[in-house]
Amino acid sequence: MMNPVWLFDLDNTLHDATPHIFPHINRSMTAYLQQHLQLDEAAANALRMHYWQRYGATLSGLMRHHGTDPEHFLWHTHQFSQLPQMVLREPRLRHVLKRLPGRKLVFSNAPQHYARAVLKLLRVDDLFEDVFAIEHTHYRPKPQMAGFVRLLRKYRLNPARCVMVEDSAENLQAAKRLGMKTVWVNATSRSPAYVDVKIRDVMELPRALSRLI
Repeated sequence: MMNPVWLFDLDNTLHDATPHIFPHINRSMTAYLQQHLQLDEAAANALRMHYWQRYGATLSGLMRHHGTDPEHFLWHTHQFSQLPQMVLREPRLRHVLKRLPGRKLVFSNAPQHYARAVLKLLRVDDLFEDVFAIEHTHYRPKPQMAGFVRLLRKYRLNPARCVMVEDSAENLQAAKRLGMKTVWVNATSRSPAYVDVKIRDVMELPRALSRLI
């Protein structure tokens, strides 16, 4: 495959969101559900998890069952007064990304304002052609096919030339159905049939190039 188009997830793919970012977002989402659905903390947290497990995103459940305004929800749940201290930057990331031939896009279920702020803090924002965030999917997050189809149309991409790099196996399954090459960023030993390459972290990507292009 000549000159691939790299589609990178953001959180837990280009940076480690587990220690600081995800707990903050989860707390913010639980607080939002408490306030807007008049729930106590335990019930709000349980509903947040239920919608995330059932639909792949808490927002999808809120829109479907409660008529939640997605812009309002995403703005209020992605406010970070301490973002520079929370983003864990791997200094070698820029060098790794520059070694990959072809176009590079970020495809994230996060809102655009947050995704762009994180890429800037990682000091790699200039290496990406664009950010395709949840707003651009019309709030149909991965692994829903609608978001993938919108991305392919917007950038006029042939899925057979795309390499999807993700920490979510479900999202890669959708990408593979469309004919993309798939890279799973995960530390487990198992590797599903729809995963072409499995790496522990994105720093290993250049070594896997020969299996992808």
